Amino acid sequence: MLFSAGYNIGIMFSRLSLFTLAILQASTVLTHAAAPDVVTYEKDVRPILKAHCFHCHGESAELSGELDLRLTRLMIRGGESGPAITAGKPAESLMVEYLTDGLMPPEEVENRPTDRQIETIIQWIAQGAPTEQAEPESLGNGFYISEQERSFWSFRPIVRPSLPKISQTTVVENGIDFFIAAKLEDHDLTFSPAAEDSVLIRRVYLDLLGLPPTPAALRTYTPEKQPDVYDKLVDQLLASPAYGQRWGRHWLDAAGYADSEGYTDADAERPWAFKYRDYVIDSFNRDKPYDQFIVEQLAGDELLEKEFVNLSQREREPLIATGFLRNAPDGTGSGAATDVARNAVVSETIKLVTSSLVGLTVGCAQCHHHRYDPISQEDYYRLRAIFEPAYNWKAWRTPAQRQITLYTDADRARKAEVEAKVKVIAAERATKQQEYITATFEKEIAKLPAEIREDVRGAHDVNEKDRTEDQKALIKKYPSTVVTPGNLYLFDSKAAEDLKTYDERQATLRKTIPVEEFVRCLTEPAEQAPPPTFVFSRGNLSSPLQEVQPSEITVLALADKTEFSSRGDHLPTTGRRLSYARWLTSDDHPLLARVIVNRLWMHHFGMGIVDTPGDFGYLGGRPSHPQLLDWLAAELIANDWSLKHIQRLILTSATYRQSSTRHDHGNAIDRQKRLLWSMPVRRMETEIIRDSILATSGMLNQQAQGPAVPVMADRSGQWVIGKENLNAGRPGAVIDMQGQQHRRSIYIQVRRSRPLAVLEPFDLPTLSPNCNRRSNSTVAPQSLQLLNSQFVTEQSRLFADRLMQSASTMEERIQLGWTLAYGSVIQRDELVAATQFVGEAEATLQQDYKTKGLKEDPLRDALALFCHALISSNRFIYIE
Repeated sequence: MLFSAGYNIGIMFSRLSLFTLAILQASTVLTHAAAPDVVTYEKDVRPILKAHCFHCHGESAELSGELDLRLTRLMIRGGESGPAITAGKPAESLMVEYLTDGLMPPEEVENRPTDRQIETIIQWIAQGAPTEQAEPESLGNGFYISEQERSFWSFRPIVRPSLPKISQTTVVENGIDFFIAAKLEDHDLTFSPAAEDSVLIRRVYLDLLGLPPTPAALRTYTPEKQPDVYDKLVDQLLASPAYGQRWGRHWLDAAGYADSEGYTDADAERPWAFKYRDYVIDSFNRDKPYDQFIVEQLAGDELLEKEFVNLSQREREPLIATGFLRNAPDGTGSGAATDVARNAVVSETIKLVTSSLVGLTVGCAQCHHHRYDPISQEDYYRLRAIFEPAYNWKAWRTPAQRQITLYTDADRARKAEVEAKVKVIAAERATKQQEYITATFEKEIAKLPAEIREDVRGAHDVNEKDRTEDQKALIKKYPSTVVTPGNLYLFDSKAAEDLKTYDERQATLRKTIPVEEFVRCLTEPAEQAPPPTFVFSRGNLSSPLQEVQPSEITVLALADKTEFSSRGDHLPTTGRRLSYARWLTSDDHPLLARVIVNRLWMHHFGMGIVDTPGDFGYLGGRPSHPQLLDWLAAELIANDWSLKHIQRLILTSATYRQSSTRHDHGNAIDRQKRLLWSMPVRRMETEIIRDSILATSGMLNQQAQGPAVPVMADRSGQWVIGKENLNAGRPGAVIDMQGQQHRRSIYIQVRRSRPLAVLEPFDLPTLSPNCNRRSNSTVAPQSLQLLNSQFVTEQSRLFADRLMQSASTMEERIQLGWTLAYGSVIQRDELVAATQFVGEAEATLQQDYKTKGLKEDPLRDALALFCHALISSNRFIYIE
């Protein structure tokens, strides 16, 4: 960053006015502050210098201007230009002068300190440049982790805190409420009243299943008769197959799941990626322990300890799980077979793994030391070395080459058996066909004049290429004698029908051949020496520096658990990923449990205890309830890593069950809604809006698992659900989807370059390479989508059809529609207004149809308008 011996004194004096102004501003702040907070080097100043200055003045191989800014005393000692600071005298400190004049960092550096950061440095110097603790006597060259960084909240071990004391214990349901209530009491706030039953039921249905409650579910919820009916409802929903479909979607965001490769314009499809999606859904439904879930995804192949042949269903599962490591964009099999593209797959995978599992932006250290977190560039490549035996960029395998067949010897034997039977039938058919052709030929010959029959027969007996001109002319003169397999049906329809039975028998047999399926997975070649991993200078793969060994990043490392270079005797592979996975899931790791319970909290309350779920580092958010976060993390570990256990605690807490009522006192204290004195109102995710519309109209197809439902471009260029018949050219006729277009959104193909038009306006996640937290915008295209899209208008009509078939009077239809859409009973005044609306709409439409000579049903269409209003309202798409 800073000072060189040849600094131009004239430039310094020409900019003196800016420097003086900054000092005067800082002095004014200090003079008028009643009791200014003590600004310390470790807490306030070091993070600024690390982000903007250490790259040249502390962590580089050679110190620019011989100045080291890593310790206060080194700044006082200074470099070639003299002391960088003079304690207590910001006006005499070169650092302040250079920062305020904009001389340093150099102009070409984009990442420059803000005015507020410069002001902080000025205040620190004015206060005497205090430190929080004694500085180390010496530092090694380069990257250095301070004690302040090591003690950062997210790097500390997880310790289960005691429940805090609160004055009103009657308002709590479980441990969660103690932590929330204690913070509320500190701010003179209390819980809001409990939510009404209909609101709570709809909330928990949409949160756990992503579908609205049915009228039957609402009728059976009777707390006045069953005091524990809510707890039983929570258990019932957690056990529903739809639970995994709802919560699997959350994980697939974090995992960066897609059904296409991305990276290139071709955006090639991943036909077998759906097996990983189904694995995730099934794991959530079975409440697979989260530690096992992670180990399988990072190192499922290394758990098998056998060749990947003749795999049982149980053995396939961990192999499929490694699809997690194949989710990053990969264009190496579809037009990008370069070294840069290969390395991009590895770097994107590291970003995906670290942000989703441990909530750190490790990818920022690929080209240089992390500017904010204590993660060195060497740390990044040590972590990369864990994955390089499977992701060897110098012995690369394309996506197709990484696939593993699930065919077994039994499958192959069955296929051979069926094919043998098919050959027998084919031979029988060929014999029979020849008999029919011969018989037909003889009939046709018999129709010719007797004197030419033998000549015609002789012409047919000669191969076509050997025929004389007279023979060719003779056959041309009597074309009826040309009988072939292709035209036999013209002569003998019964023979053709008989031959069809042979075809049908072959087709029926072929259907019994087991379909060969594949797994999209990550494996490393067995018994191969692992490739060396080098630090790349500035991330440039053509400039390797020193070799590094696989290990955890330094700030998290434990000597006996976090070096992964040795190969286990029982493993044919290096075992690096398996060792890393077991370290992550150990009780000693400070981040894995914290990150996942924070994700669960975020999806139930709209914001995590840490509001940056993919960044628990210095630039990330600070926990609103740090003790609660640790209590939940410890609770998860103590209960066999059961995610459903944590969710059960959340859902049965008084915090979750309170209403969304808000008041001015609470808003003034907590505008960001982080204290949870009322339940935040949340908008549904885009997939849940679509699924809820389908459920309300009665069209939802509950078919689970299997290949993704395809998407295609319609004639306007939008991406819609469907598949073209391209045999007739482009655009081809749309193939009948046979109800597949109404499946849940999690089963719709996720193409990186083809966002589904019906989902895109409501903040469809961008997978770059994954999505740790969806944005939540309110923009005009959302309203236009609900008002004008073909999907919504079509479902509104189907919703109306459902009401017409289910109820006989208009009032009953409106009452049922209200309950289906909103999960509550319509109030009398609302019923009157809705009935009047439908009646007036019917009259208007009837007159309009009569005038235009249309034969539409005005009653059904008026009811469809009412249904359209229901499902396009805020009340429908928001969760109270």
